[in-house]
Amino acid sequence: MAVWRITSQMRRMRRDWDQRARENARYYVVTGQDRWSDEEFYESGHVTLEEDILNDLANICQGMDPKDMRVLEIGCGAGRVTRALAGFFGQVYAVDISPRMVRQARRAVEGFPNVRVFRNNGLDLVAVREHWWNRFGLGAKVQIDFAFSCIVFQHIPSHAIIESYVREVHRLLRPGALFKFQVQGSSLVEPEPDDTWVGVPFSERDAREMAQRCGFELRHHHGAGSQYYWLWYFKKPEP
Repeated sequence: MAVWRITSQMRRMRRDWDQRARENARYYVVTGQDRWSDEEFYESGHVTLEEDILNDLANICQGMDPKDMRVLEIGCGAGRVTRALAGFFGQVYAVDISPRMVRQARRAVEGFPNVRVFRNNGLDLVAVREHWWNRFGLGAKVQIDFAFSCIVFQHIPSHAIIESYVREVHRLLRPGALFKFQVQGSSLVEPEPDDTWVGVPFSERDAREMAQRCGFELRHHHGAGSQYYWLWYFKKPEP
Protein backbone atom coordinates (compact mmCIF):
# COMPACT_ATOMS: atom_id res chain seq x y z
CA MET A 1 0.00 0.00 0.00
CA ALA A 2 1.24 3.49 -0.86
CA VAL A 3 2.74 5.48 2.01
CA TRP A 4 0.39 8.40 1.36
CA ARG A 5 -2.63 6.11 1.76
CA ILE A 6 -1.39 4.73 5.10
CA THR A 7 -0.59 8.25 6.33
CA SER A 8 -4.06 9.42 5.31
CA GLN A 9 -5.72 6.50 7.12
CA MET A 10 -3.69 7.11 10.28
CA ARG A 11 -4.72 10.77 10.34
CA ARG A 12 -8.35 9.83 9.82
CA MET A 13 -8.20 7.25 12.62
CA ARG A 14 -6.75 9.80 15.02
CA ARG A 15 -9.34 12.41 14.04
CA ASP A 16 -12.31 10.04 14.17
CA TRP A 17 -11.38 8.42 17.48
CA ASP A 18 -10.70 11.78 19.06
CA GLN A 19 -14.15 12.89 17.94
CA ARG A 20 -15.69 9.71 19.37
CA ALA A 21 -13.87 10.32 22.63
CA ARG A 22 -15.28 13.83 22.70
CA GLU A 23 -18.84 12.63 22.06
CA ASN A 24 -18.99 9.57 24.33
CA ALA A 25 -15.69 7.77 24.88
CA ARG A 26 -17.03 4.92 26.97
CA TYR A 27 -19.81 4.10 24.52
CA TYR A 28 -17.40 3.90 21.59
CA VAL A 29 -14.98 1.76 23.59
CA VAL A 30 -17.68 -0.77 24.44
CA THR A 31 -21.10 -0.26 22.89
CA GLY A 32 -23.10 -2.37 25.35
CA GLN A 33 -24.91 0.71 26.65
CA ASP A 34 -25.03 4.45 26.05
CA ARG A 35 -24.03 5.56 29.53
CA TRP A 36 -21.60 3.84 31.86
CA SER A 37 -20.94 4.67 35.49
CA ASP A 38 -17.35 4.31 36.66
CA GLU A 39 -18.26 1.13 38.49
CA GLU A 40 -19.98 -0.44 35.48
CA PHE A 41 -17.29 0.58 33.01
CA TYR A 42 -14.36 -0.73 35.04
CA GLU A 43 -16.25 -3.88 36.00
CA SER A 44 -16.65 -4.62 32.27
CA GLY A 45 -12.87 -4.48 32.04
CA HIS A 46 -12.61 -7.06 34.82
CA VAL A 47 -15.02 -9.27 32.88
CA THR A 48 -12.65 -9.12 29.91
CA LEU A 49 -9.77 -9.99 32.24
CA GLU A 50 -11.67 -13.00 33.57
CA GLU A 51 -12.94 -14.25 30.21
CA ASP A 52 -9.87 -13.70 28.02
CA ILE A 53 -6.87 -13.75 30.35
CA LEU A 54 -7.51 -15.50 33.67
CA ASN A 55 -8.91 -18.53 31.85
CA ASP A 56 -5.84 -18.68 29.58
CA LEU A 57 -2.93 -18.30 32.00
CA ALA A 58 -1.03 -21.35 30.74
CA ASN A 59 -0.58 -19.68 27.35
CA ILE A 60 -0.16 -16.16 28.73
CA CYS A 61 2.09 -16.61 31.77
CA GLN A 62 3.89 -19.80 30.76
CA GLY A 63 4.87 -20.45 34.36
CA MET A 64 5.80 -16.85 35.21
CA ASP A 65 4.36 -15.01 38.19
CA PRO A 66 2.00 -12.36 36.73
CA LYS A 67 3.50 -9.80 39.11
CA ASP A 68 6.88 -10.35 37.42
CA MET A 69 5.48 -9.80 33.93
CA ARG A 70 5.54 -6.77 31.65
CA VAL A 71 2.49 -6.59 29.41
CA LEU A 72 1.44 -4.39 26.51
CA GLU A 73 -2.08 -3.34 25.55
CA ILE A 74 -2.74 -1.92 22.08
CA GLY A 75 -5.75 0.37 21.73
CA CYS A 76 -6.42 1.03 25.40
CA GLY A 77 -9.21 3.54 24.76
CA ALA A 78 -10.49 5.03 28.02
CA GLY A 79 -8.61 2.53 30.18
CA ARG A 80 -11.38 -0.01 30.67
CA VAL A 81 -9.14 -3.09 30.38
CA THR A 82 -5.92 -1.27 31.26
CA ARG A 83 -7.12 -0.77 34.81
CA ALA A 84 -7.92 -4.46 35.18
CA LEU A 85 -4.54 -5.45 33.75
CA ALA A 86 -2.81 -3.11 36.20
CA GLY A 87 -4.31 -4.92 39.14
CA PHE A 88 -3.06 -8.30 37.95
CA PHE A 89 0.28 -7.85 36.19
CA GLY A 90 3.52 -6.32 37.40
CA GLN A 91 3.97 -3.65 34.72
CA VAL A 92 1.56 -2.47 32.04
CA TYR A 93 2.30 -0.39 28.96
CA ALA A 94 -0.74 0.83 27.02
CA VAL A 95 -1.07 2.83 23.80
CA ASP A 96 -3.85 4.59 21.93
CA ILE A 97 -3.99 6.84 18.88
CA SER A 98 -6.44 9.37 20.36
CA PRO A 99 -5.11 12.09 22.71
CA ARG A 100 -8.51 12.37 24.39
CA MET A 101 -8.71 8.62 24.95
CA VAL A 102 -5.20 8.66 26.41
CA ARG A 103 -6.16 11.38 28.87
CA GLN A 104 -9.15 9.34 30.01
CA ALA A 105 -7.05 6.18 30.30
CA ARG A 106 -4.50 7.99 32.43
CA ARG A 107 -7.25 9.15 34.77
CA ALA A 108 -8.57 5.58 34.92
CA VAL A 109 -5.23 4.25 36.18
CA GLU A 110 -4.45 7.01 38.65
CA GLY A 111 -3.22 5.27 41.76
CA PHE A 112 -1.57 2.47 39.75
CA PRO A 113 2.15 3.34 39.63
CA ASN A 114 2.87 0.24 37.55
CA VAL A 115 1.10 1.61 34.43
CA ARG A 116 2.32 3.87 31.62
CA VAL A 117 -0.13 5.08 28.96
CA PHE A 118 1.20 6.54 25.71
CA ARG A 119 -0.28 8.21 22.68
CA ASN A 120 1.11 6.52 19.59
CA ASN A 121 0.82 7.30 15.89
CA GLY A 122 -1.51 4.44 15.00
CA LEU A 123 1.14 2.44 13.17
CA ASP A 124 4.04 1.55 15.47
CA LEU A 125 5.18 1.36 19.10
CA VAL A 126 7.98 3.92 19.03
CA ALA A 127 6.49 5.64 22.10
CA VAL A 128 7.06 2.49 24.19
CA ARG A 129 10.60 2.05 22.93
CA GLU A 130 11.47 5.67 23.61
CA HIS A 131 10.16 5.38 27.17
CA TRP A 132 12.28 2.28 27.63
CA TRP A 133 15.39 3.98 26.27
CA ASN A 134 14.88 6.99 28.54
CA ARG A 135 14.75 4.60 31.47
CA PHE A 136 17.46 2.10 30.58
CA GLY A 137 19.59 3.85 27.97
CA LEU A 138 19.45 4.41 24.23
CA GLY A 139 19.16 1.17 22.32
CA ALA A 140 18.22 -0.96 25.36
CA LYS A 141 16.13 -3.93 24.27
CA VAL A 142 12.49 -3.81 25.29
CA GLN A 143 11.32 -7.08 26.81
CA ILE A 144 7.55 -7.63 26.90
CA ASP A 145 6.15 -10.90 28.27
CA PHE A 146 2.62 -10.69 26.89
CA ALA A 147 0.74 -8.43 24.45
CA PHE A 148 -3.03 -8.05 24.25
CA SER A 149 -5.59 -6.20 22.18
CA CYS A 150 -9.36 -6.55 22.09
CA ILE A 151 -12.08 -4.70 20.15
CA VAL A 152 -9.41 -2.65 18.35
CA PHE A 153 -8.10 -4.15 15.13
CA GLN A 154 -11.61 -4.87 13.85
CA HIS A 155 -11.96 -1.09 13.43
CA ILE A 156 -8.74 -0.61 11.41
CA PRO A 157 -9.34 -0.11 7.65
CA SER A 158 -5.99 -1.46 6.46
CA HIS A 159 -4.27 -4.85 6.48
CA ALA A 160 -0.96 -3.00 6.15
CA ILE A 161 -1.51 -1.01 9.35
CA ILE A 162 -2.54 -4.10 11.30
CA GLU A 163 0.48 -6.00 10.04
CA SER A 164 2.72 -3.09 11.01
CA TYR A 165 1.43 -3.39 14.57
CA VAL A 166 2.02 -7.16 14.54
CA ARG A 167 5.63 -6.65 13.40
CA GLU A 168 6.13 -4.04 16.11
CA VAL A 169 4.81 -6.40 18.78
CA HIS A 170 7.16 -9.09 17.51
CA ARG A 171 10.02 -6.65 17.94
CA LEU A 172 9.16 -6.09 21.63
CA LEU A 173 8.11 -9.58 22.79
CA ARG A 174 10.51 -12.03 24.35
CA PRO A 175 10.95 -15.27 22.35
CA GLY A 176 8.10 -17.70 22.95
CA ALA A 177 5.75 -15.04 24.34
CA LEU A 178 2.14 -14.60 23.24
CA PHE A 179 0.36 -11.82 21.40
CA LYS A 180 -3.36 -12.46 21.85
CA PHE A 181 -5.65 -10.21 19.83
CA GLN A 182 -8.83 -9.90 17.80
CA VAL A 183 -9.39 -9.02 14.18
CA GLN A 184 -12.51 -8.66 12.05
CA GLY A 185 -13.33 -12.17 10.85
CA SER A 186 -16.60 -11.62 9.03
CA SER A 187 -16.40 -11.86 5.24
CA LEU A 188 -19.83 -10.22 5.06
CA VAL A 189 -18.47 -6.76 5.87
CA GLU A 190 -17.54 -4.43 3.05
CA PRO A 191 -15.21 -1.85 4.61
CA GLU A 192 -14.43 1.40 2.86
CA PRO A 193 -10.77 2.49 2.73
CA ASP A 194 -11.49 5.54 4.87
CA ASP A 195 -13.94 3.90 7.29
CA THR A 196 -12.51 3.77 10.83
CA TRP A 197 -15.37 1.82 12.37
CA VAL A 198 -15.70 -1.36 10.26
CA GLY A 199 -12.24 -2.80 9.71
CA VAL A 200 -10.82 -5.09 7.08
CA PRO A 201 -11.67 -8.80 7.45
CA PHE A 202 -9.24 -11.68 7.93
CA SER A 203 -9.76 -15.28 6.92
CA GLU A 204 -7.91 -18.11 8.67
CA ARG A 205 -5.52 -18.19 5.73
CA ASP A 206 -4.90 -14.44 6.04
CA ALA A 207 -4.17 -14.87 9.75
CA ARG A 208 -1.75 -17.74 9.21
CA GLU A 209 0.09 -15.98 6.41
CA MET A 210 0.47 -12.78 8.44
CA ALA A 211 1.80 -14.76 11.39
CA GLN A 212 4.39 -16.43 9.16
CA ARG A 213 5.51 -13.16 7.58
CA CYS A 214 5.92 -11.51 10.97
CA GLY A 215 7.82 -14.28 12.77
CA PHE A 216 4.91 -15.74 14.75
CA GLU A 217 3.25 -19.13 14.98
CA LEU A 218 -0.56 -19.18 15.00
CA ARG A 219 -1.24 -21.98 17.48
CA HIS A 220 -4.89 -21.29 18.27
CA HIS A 221 -7.72 -19.27 16.83
CA HIS A 222 -11.39 -18.86 17.68
CA GLY A 223 -14.34 -17.11 16.06
CA ALA A 224 -13.36 -17.36 12.39
CA GLY A 225 -16.09 -15.78 10.30
CA SER A 226 -17.30 -13.57 13.14
CA GLN A 227 -16.71 -9.99 14.18
CA TYR A 228 -14.56 -11.20 17.07
CA TYR A 229 -11.90 -13.44 15.57
CA TRP A 230 -9.34 -14.25 18.27
CA LEU A 231 -5.77 -15.11 17.30
CA TRP A 232 -3.01 -16.58 19.47
CA TYR A 233 0.35 -15.54 17.96
CA PHE A 234 3.40 -17.01 19.68
CA LYS A 235 6.76 -15.45 18.88
CA LYS A 236 9.06 -18.04 17.37
CA PRO A 237 12.28 -18.81 19.26
CA GLU A 238 15.35 -17.00 18.07
CA PRO A 239 17.63 -19.14 15.86
